[in-house]
Amino acid sequence: MRKLSSNSMSEPLSPALKAVSDAVLAVASQLSVDEVLQQLVDSARELAGARYAALGIPDGDGGFRRFLVSGMSDGLIAAMGPLPRTHGMLGAMLESTAPYRTEDIHQDPRFKGWWPRQHPDMRSFLGVPIVAEGEVIGSFYLTEKRDEPAFGDEDQALIELLAAHASIAITNARLYERSRELSILSERNRLALELHDVVSQKLFSLVLTAEAAAMQLDRDPAAARHQVERLGALSREALDELRSLIFGLRPPELEQDGLEGALRKEVEMLRGVHGVEIELISDGLPGDSDSDGDGEGLRNLALMRIVDEALHNALRHARAQHIRVRLTDDGIEVSDDGVGFEPEKPELRSRHLGLTSMEERARELGGTIEIRSAPGAGTTVRLRTGH
Repeated sequence: MRKLSSNSMSEPLSPALKAVSDAVLAVASQLSVDEVLQQLVDSARELAGARYAALGIPDGDGGFRRFLVSGMSDGLIAAMGPLPRTHGMLGAMLESTAPYRTEDIHQDPRFKGWWPRQHPDMRSFLGVPIVAEGEVIGSFYLTEKRDEPAFGDEDQALIELLAAHASIAITNARLYERSRELSILSERNRLALELHDVVSQKLFSLVLTAEAAAMQLDRDPAAARHQVERLGALSREALDELRSLIFGLRPPELEQDGLEGALRKEVEMLRGVHGVEIELISDGLPGDSDSDGDGEGLRNLALMRIVDEALHNALRHARAQHIRVRLTDDGIEVSDDGVGFEPEKPELRSRHLGLTSMEERARELGGTIEIRSAPGAGTTVRLRTGH
């Protein structure tokens, strides 16, 4: 077994540190989570000189949320069947923050359980937990040291270094997934409010109108006919509102169409549904020169949600006949000729959470929202983006 020393490490660590550096850059790059983790496990196999490597992230329910392997063909992976469970040696490496290595994994009493018939035999083993704030959040598994009977101190030191950076990648992935969950929850709450404010009111009106028509059918046919006509109009309005909500639930095709293209599609749809003149003027595109691909996508999605909220407020609450959306280099402006309101009234904030939602989204972008309105004077919502 090799020992750590300054002399023994100098030569092999030169290419090894290059591999670690590449892996760290991958963590900081804009690759997808799975691509980053796959590069980490590939780097682990190369650094330790292992025939096989795996990186497992538990799901907290006896299985793995992610289990990526290196050194096995796709055919072999498929032949082994479903992902392993967190038992045996796989589970043992998730119970302690200490690394573990052995010349023959078969001799360890924890080596038992999952082992498909198609799985290649493995003897030498190095396991290194991935730790964040004292909690084991995953583990590297390396087996079959090439050209030597066992993994050594240098191998372990390198994989421990790599595990520290894998911890950053996995923690960031968890935060990203959590932010997506919160975003989905926010959209569900918004939809619930929209359904209550708009569709449920329309359906309630439908019920009352149908009851009125039934009561007048025998004694006043003309009045009943009027109620039936009103029933048809209300039904069409409810259908239009539902179509609009369904469109809002579909994620805009921002990657394909860009912010301006996606907004043009939404404006066209809302114009057809509501019969209101909506104008889109582009004097530039709000953006952030520091944003990368994923960052720009998330930024544009937030911008879309703010514009969507402003448009729906103008259509549903302001009863506007003309709406203008203007894109500029430093933001977006949505103005209408509707009934207007007093933006600072606290009761409006409690009834229409969309105003607060727009402000929160703007803050997340590093920007601000300015709302100018007065009764009878229309409304202008001005978003200034941060740079």
